[in-house]
Amino acid sequence: MKTREQKQQDLEALTGQFQAATAGMLVGFKKLTVAKDQELRRQLRDAGASYTVVKNTLARKAAEGTPFEQAVEHFKGVTAIALSEGKDPVGLSKAISKFAKDNPEVFTFKAGIVEGKVVAIRDVESIASLPPKEELISKVMFLINCQAQRLVTVLSAVPRNLAVVIKQIGEQKGGGGETA
Repeated sequence: MKTREQKQQDLEALTGQFQAATAGMLVGFKKLTVAKDQELRRQLRDAGASYTVVKNTLARKAAEGTPFEQAVEHFKGVTAIALSEGKDPVGLSKAISKFAKDNPEVFTFKAGIVEGKVVAIRDVESIASLPPKEELISKVMFLINCQAQRLVTVLSAVPRNLAVVIKQIGEQKGGGGETA
């Protein structure tokens, strides 16, 4: 049995995890086999997330004063928490939604917290359908660069066209004088 000091340390550790997390998913499960649990943990680890089964009373206390306070009513039954401390909640959302679709009989989604807001499963699936943050940034940079390239092309066309017109005028005057 844990001492009061150990319980306090567990509470402080979970509170710290809640405060540091940018995204988190509360999930429930029943009849989850060890193999399925290890598969879920591996997928979440690959996504850069941590996964912990928590006591509901401990989680409710730890959630006080954190963004997870909005989801306190979901700490019922068997509860596990997947937390992501990275800036990109897409990886966590993809891992959770994929596992939930593959294992609906043992895995249930309770609630999600993304950047301080409670989200439903449909929102998590929408987030999961997004490309990774790096890909979105590269697309935006391409669009910005594309416009700059178009501007350079248009600006360089004016002197180039002027040179072509001067050359054609010179050829007409020079060519016309030689034939006459």
